[in-house]
Amino acid sequence: MSVLHESNLTSLKFLHRGKVRDLYEVDADHLLIVQTDRLSAFDVILPDPIPGKGEVLTAVSNFWFNKLAHVIPNHLTGIAPESVVKGAEEQAQVRGRAFVTKKLKPLPIESIVRGYLVGSGWKDYQKTGAVCGIALPAGLREAEKLPQPLFTPSTKAAVGDHDENISFAQAAELLGEARAKEVRDATLALYTEAANYAASKGIIIADTKFEFGVDTAGKLYLIDEALTPDSSRFWPADQYSVGCNPPSFDKQFVRDWLESSGWNKQPPAPHIPQEVLQKTADKYHEAAQRLTGA
Repeated sequence: MSVLHESNLTSLKFLHRGKVRDLYEVDADHLLIVQTDRLSAFDVILPDPIPGKGEVLTAVSNFWFNKLAHVIPNHLTGIAPESVVKGAEEQAQVRGRAFVTKKLKPLPIESIVRGYLVGSGWKDYQKTGAVCGIALPAGLREAEKLPQPLFTPSTKAAVGDHDENISFAQAAELLGEARAKEVRDATLALYTEAANYAASKGIIIADTKFEFGVDTAGKLYLIDEALTPDSSRFWPADQYSVGCNPPSFDKQFVRDWLESSGWNKQPPAPHIPQEVLQKTADKYHEAAQRLTGA
């Protein structure tokens, strides 16, 4: 299986390298997004990639973009990534792990939706009885399904910085009231449909994040990635019980190892043992197989 820590495409203009994705300009209207095998934890990019991770993220995102296209349009163009780069070496870098997308203006928030009380939401609830300022009934337990999914947006931080949760009112200040409502409604609709489908495949989507962009006419699109193990908390339904945090189909093995390693969560991150990387890769592949059947 191919491993790609960083892409190097000289036939296109390089724009940006994020935690996972490398971004190139195809032309005035199109971008190439390459999903590498990089992994970040605690907002630090780790030195060791997860084999095949970028291909899994691409396959899962493609599946969801197609399945949810009736809810909101997305940034995909259907153009083959291999057709916009030059030479066999560059084609190998993008094959199975890249999208050619519309060039859109990203909105300055991440649209997080929470269906279950876990992670930072659980910590918030224990302290305040609310999640991101949204009051909840008393007596809820860790990992309990919420009475209804919550839209809890956050700011977008630069690589190495931390996102900050914001209220809906703050999101409306950034986006405008009408746009904030449109984003909230799209986020909840996408999550509800995806969660219902995933449940039929034995997966609980505890929470996830979406990103949106707009074209020059102001039309809203789903962008970035969609409902992957990187952007979501997937739980196996057969191991779920209220009161404890179930094992998840994501980088939890890596997080757990890092927590026990004594690392101070500041760069540089330590090298990850091969068996931990392999267990993480196996979880990503299992999630993809369950959801997509491929």
